[in-house]
Amino acid sequence: MVVKERKRIAMLSPVAWRTPPRGYGAWETVVSNLTEGLVSRGWDVTLFATADSVTSANLLSTVAKGYEEDASVDPRVVTCLHVSEAFENAEEFDLIHNHFDYLPLTYSRLVSTPILTTVHGFSSPQILPVYKKYRGSYFVSISNSDRANGLNYLATVYNGINLSEFTFSENPGDALVAYGRIHPDKGFHLAIKVAKKTGRRLIMAGYIQDRSYFEKEIAPYVDGDNVKYLGVVTNRERDELLQQAYMVLHLNTIPERFGLVMVEAMAAGVPVVAMDLGSCREVIANGQTGFLVNDVDQAVKAIKKIPEISRRACRQRVEKHFSSDVMVKNYEKVYRQIFQLEKRKMREGI
Repeated sequence: MVVKERKRIAMLSPVAWRTPPRGYGAWETVVSNLTEGLVSRGWDVTLFATADSVTSANLLSTVAKGYEEDASVDPRVVTCLHVSEAFENAEEFDLIHNHFDYLPLTYSRLVSTPILTTVHGFSSPQILPVYKKYRGSYFVSISNSDRANGLNYLATVYNGINLSEFTFSENPGDALVAYGRIHPDKGFHLAIKVAKKTGRRLIMAGYIQDRSYFEKEIAPYVDGDNVKYLGVVTNRERDELLQQAYMVLHLNTIPERFGLVMVEAMAAGVPVVAMDLGSCREVIANGQTGFLVNDVDQAVKAIKKIPEISRRACRQRVEKHFSSDVMVKNYEKVYRQIFQLEKRKMREGI
């Protein structure tokens, strides 16, 4: 049942890319899915995002396009204008939901509106002093594995995807697929090694975040036949790519914070082989929707066991734990918890 809520939510999205992104942009994707889900369930949401964003919520913008898409702007200036706009309008809202990492926390004591920060990942130990200073704010983690000690976590809310964007198929393709952010953290060089050992075709796609890594570790092996690189793909192209997948390789070299790629693959019925680091064991049901491994050789062995995986089970796991609907309902619970806590503070004069 949809419960009509008249609480006013300010949704602070990143402005590196449009919300939702045209291609790459995991945080913007999550913000869009959450915003649209909340609006459909009766919440009064104002999205702070780029002016070219697409939303059914109220849209407030200080920048025309994401700074990753417009080289003429200074990202620092854009960021300052964007975050300050939300906080200068804070009194118009009952809650500010921050998806912009640590910077908005530095504004939090300047307003009376409660702030909820979804921690999409700790990019560096250097940002932890900000979280430590404002540890009394409200936080949500995107996986149980990606938490910092001492923060006021109210819950773990897994990222959710729009299932309508993913075509489920019982029939596997024949290619190994690896896609996402092209960076050493994501282990595309390891995917190439696995492909060579198995003799299977590898198709890669994604935003090149580390150009040097791509040129040295990836590009020399791209031949357009055994190893392909498609560049950044749109949602439609990603869906077509997953239809070609025998399985998806997610050979992360550092602990995964969440891993939207794994969820997207399973939504299409595609099993995932991932390194057993961070949240991967929370997302993948080992032996049921994919396999957790510790090195390239184990990944090669796991691929041989892919026929044991039910593609239907992959889809069902996403429907149960990682859909937009599930995410929205879990955030509704967090919002209500915050409103109750704030009422208690007012009664007690805190």
